Amino acid sequence: MVDRYKNFADLADATQQDVDYCIRSADRGTPVVIIAPHGGSIEPETSQIAEAIAGNDLSFYAFEALKAGAQGDFHITSHRFDEPNAVKLVGRSTTAVAIHGRKDDGSDAVWLGGRATVLQDAIGAALRSAGFAAELNTSLPGVHETNICNRTLAGEGVQLELPLSLRRRLMAESGDLAKFCMAVRKAIQSG
Repeated sequence: MVDRYKNFADLADATQQDVDYCIRSADRGTPVVIIAPHGGSIEPETSQIAEAIAGNDLSFYAFEALKAGAQGDFHITSHRFDEPNAVKLVGRSTTAVAIHGRKDDGSDAVWLGGRATVLQDAIGAALRSAGFAAELNTSLPGVHETNICNRTLAGEGVQLELPLSLRRRLMAESGDLAKFCMAVRKAIQSG
Protein backbone atom coordinates (compact mmCIF):
# COMPACT_ATOMS: atom_id res chain seq x y z
CA MET A 1 0.00 0.00 0.00
CA VAL A 2 1.24 3.46 -0.85
CA ASP A 3 0.51 6.14 1.72
CA ARG A 4 -1.10 9.35 0.53
CA TYR A 5 0.91 11.39 3.06
CA LYS A 6 4.61 10.93 3.80
CA ASN A 7 4.32 12.26 7.36
CA PHE A 8 1.90 13.81 9.83
CA ALA A 9 2.62 17.41 8.79
CA ASP A 10 1.48 16.61 5.24
CA LEU A 11 -1.66 14.93 6.54
CA ALA A 12 -2.46 17.80 8.92
CA ASP A 13 -2.03 20.37 6.12
CA ALA A 14 -4.54 18.57 3.90
CA THR A 15 -7.13 17.50 6.48
CA GLN A 16 -8.93 18.83 9.53
CA GLN A 17 -8.59 17.49 13.07
CA ASP A 18 -11.87 16.40 14.69
CA VAL A 19 -13.51 16.36 11.25
CA ASP A 20 -11.30 13.97 9.28
CA TYR A 21 -9.34 12.44 12.14
CA CYS A 22 -8.99 12.63 15.90
CA ILE A 23 -6.25 11.99 18.41
CA ARG A 24 -7.11 10.41 21.72
CA SER A 25 -4.56 9.97 24.45
CA ALA A 26 -4.23 9.51 28.18
CA ASP A 27 -0.81 10.17 29.69
CA ARG A 28 -1.00 8.35 32.99
CA GLY A 29 2.71 8.74 33.70
CA THR A 30 3.36 5.02 33.29
CA PRO A 31 6.52 3.52 31.81
CA VAL A 32 4.29 1.60 29.36
CA VAL A 33 2.10 3.09 26.65
CA ILE A 34 -0.38 1.17 24.51
CA ILE A 35 -0.83 2.75 21.08
CA ALA A 36 -3.00 2.41 17.98
CA PRO A 37 -1.45 4.62 15.29
CA HIS A 38 -3.87 3.37 12.61
CA GLY A 39 -7.21 3.48 14.42
CA GLY A 40 -10.68 4.43 13.30
CA SER A 41 -11.42 3.53 9.69
CA ILE A 42 -7.75 2.86 8.89
CA GLU A 43 -7.41 -0.46 10.75
CA PRO A 44 -10.82 -0.90 12.40
CA GLU A 45 -11.08 -1.99 16.04
CA THR A 46 -7.37 -1.42 16.77
CA SER A 47 -7.95 1.66 18.92
CA GLN A 48 -10.68 -0.07 20.93
CA ILE A 49 -8.41 -3.06 21.56
CA ALA A 50 -5.48 -0.81 22.53
CA GLU A 51 -7.72 1.17 24.88
CA ALA A 52 -8.99 -2.05 26.47
CA ILE A 53 -5.43 -3.26 27.05
CA ALA A 54 -4.46 0.11 28.57
CA GLY A 55 -7.46 0.04 30.89
CA ASN A 56 -7.54 2.87 33.41
CA ASP A 57 -3.93 2.57 34.50
CA LEU A 58 -1.60 2.39 31.47
CA SER A 59 -0.90 5.33 29.16
CA PHE A 60 -2.83 5.19 25.89
CA TYR A 61 -2.69 6.84 22.45
CA ALA A 62 -4.82 6.45 19.31
CA PHE A 63 -4.82 8.21 15.95
CA GLU A 64 -8.21 7.57 14.36
CA ALA A 65 -9.51 8.35 10.89
CA LEU A 66 -13.13 9.46 11.23
CA LYS A 67 -14.25 8.99 7.63
CA ALA A 68 -14.69 5.82 5.69
CA GLY A 69 -12.44 5.42 2.72
CA ALA A 70 -9.42 3.66 1.39
CA GLN A 71 -7.09 2.56 4.17
CA GLY A 72 -4.23 4.56 2.66
CA ASP A 73 -6.10 7.86 2.90
CA PHE A 74 -4.99 8.39 6.52
CA HIS A 75 -2.40 5.63 6.92
CA ILE A 76 1.14 6.76 7.66
CA THR A 77 3.60 3.86 7.66
CA SER A 78 4.78 3.12 11.19
CA HIS A 79 8.42 4.08 10.62
CA ARG A 80 7.22 7.48 9.30
CA PHE A 81 4.43 7.97 11.84
CA ASP A 82 5.51 11.19 13.54
CA GLU A 83 2.37 12.75 15.00
CA PRO A 84 3.84 15.02 17.74
CA ASN A 85 1.63 13.83 20.62
CA ALA A 86 2.48 10.20 19.89
CA VAL A 87 6.20 10.89 19.55
CA LYS A 88 6.20 12.80 22.85
CA LEU A 89 4.21 10.19 24.79
CA VAL A 90 6.13 7.21 23.40
CA GLY A 91 9.44 9.05 23.85
CA ARG A 92 8.76 9.42 27.59
CA SER A 93 7.93 5.72 27.94
CA THR A 94 10.23 2.77 28.50
CA THR A 95 7.97 0.41 26.56
CA ALA A 96 5.36 0.81 23.83
CA VAL A 97 3.00 -1.86 22.56
CA ALA A 98 1.41 -0.97 19.22
CA ILE A 99 -1.83 -2.60 18.09
CA HIS A 100 -2.16 -2.90 14.32
CA GLY A 101 -4.55 -4.62 11.94
CA ARG A 102 -3.93 -6.69 8.85
CA LYS A 103 -6.11 -8.39 6.27
CA ASP A 104 -7.31 -11.90 6.88
CA ASP A 105 -4.92 -14.46 5.43
CA GLY A 106 -6.54 -17.68 6.62
CA SER A 107 -4.86 -17.51 10.02
CA ASP A 108 -6.10 -16.02 13.28
CA ALA A 109 -2.53 -15.72 14.56
CA VAL A 110 -1.29 -12.49 16.08
CA TRP A 111 1.94 -11.51 14.35
CA LEU A 112 4.59 -10.35 16.83
CA GLY A 113 7.13 -7.73 15.81
CA GLY A 114 9.21 -4.86 17.15
CA ARG A 115 12.66 -4.52 18.67
CA ALA A 116 11.73 -5.52 22.25
CA THR A 117 12.24 -9.21 21.63
CA VAL A 118 12.08 -10.29 25.29
CA LEU A 119 8.67 -8.64 25.75
CA GLN A 120 7.60 -9.85 22.31
CA ASP A 121 8.35 -13.43 23.36
CA ALA A 122 6.56 -12.94 26.69
CA ILE A 123 3.45 -11.56 24.96
CA GLY A 124 3.49 -14.44 22.48
CA ALA A 125 3.74 -17.01 25.27
CA ALA A 126 0.98 -15.31 27.29
CA LEU A 127 -1.33 -15.12 24.27
CA ARG A 128 -0.76 -18.79 23.44
CA SER A 129 -1.45 -19.74 27.09
CA ALA A 130 -4.73 -17.81 26.84
CA GLY A 131 -5.73 -19.77 23.72
CA PHE A 132 -4.69 -17.33 20.99
CA ALA A 133 -2.31 -18.19 18.16
CA ALA A 134 0.80 -16.00 18.01
CA GLU A 135 3.85 -16.16 15.77
CA LEU A 136 6.80 -14.02 14.74
CA ASN A 137 6.02 -11.46 12.09
CA THR A 138 8.23 -12.01 9.08
CA SER A 139 6.23 -9.78 6.70
CA LEU A 140 5.92 -6.64 8.85
CA PRO A 141 8.59 -7.11 11.53
CA GLY A 142 8.40 -3.59 12.98
CA VAL A 143 12.13 -3.35 13.65
CA HIS A 144 12.92 -0.02 12.00
CA GLU A 145 14.41 2.30 14.60
CA THR A 146 11.92 5.07 13.79
CA ASN A 147 8.90 2.78 13.95
CA ILE A 148 6.62 4.56 16.42
CA CYS A 149 6.68 1.56 18.79
CA ASN A 150 10.50 1.72 18.92
CA ARG A 151 10.76 5.44 19.72
CA THR A 152 10.81 4.72 23.45
CA LEU A 153 13.52 5.60 25.96
CA ALA A 154 14.86 2.07 25.49
CA GLY A 155 14.70 2.30 21.69
CA GLU A 156 12.42 -0.70 21.45
CA GLY A 157 8.80 -1.74 21.58
CA VAL A 158 6.40 -4.44 20.41
CA GLN A 159 4.12 -4.39 17.38
CA LEU A 160 1.11 -6.72 17.29
CA GLU A 161 -0.62 -7.31 13.95
CA LEU A 162 -4.13 -8.72 14.37
CA PRO A 163 -6.12 -10.12 11.43
CA LEU A 164 -9.53 -8.57 10.79
CA SER A 165 -11.39 -11.74 11.82
CA LEU A 166 -9.68 -11.74 15.23
CA ARG A 167 -10.35 -8.03 15.76
CA ARG A 168 -14.03 -8.55 14.97
CA ARG A 169 -14.19 -11.54 17.30
CA LEU A 170 -12.62 -9.56 20.14
CA MET A 171 -15.16 -6.77 19.65
CA ALA A 172 -18.09 -9.22 19.54
CA GLU A 173 -17.01 -11.48 22.40
CA SER A 174 -16.22 -9.52 25.57
CA GLY A 175 -14.85 -12.64 27.25
CA ASP A 176 -12.30 -13.13 24.47
CA LEU A 177 -11.33 -9.45 24.62
CA ALA A 178 -10.82 -9.70 28.37
CA LYS A 179 -8.64 -12.82 27.97
CA PHE A 180 -6.61 -11.15 25.22
CA CYS A 181 -6.06 -7.98 27.26
CA MET A 182 -5.17 -9.91 30.40
CA ALA A 183 -2.59 -11.94 28.49
CA VAL A 184 -0.88 -8.85 27.06
CA ARG A 185 -0.97 -7.07 30.42
CA LYS A 186 0.40 -10.15 32.22
CA ALA A 187 3.38 -10.21 29.86
CA ILE A 188 3.98 -6.47 30.32
CA GLN A 189 3.80 -6.74 34.11
CA SER A 190 6.15 -9.72 34.22
CA GLY A 191 8.84 -7.74 32.36
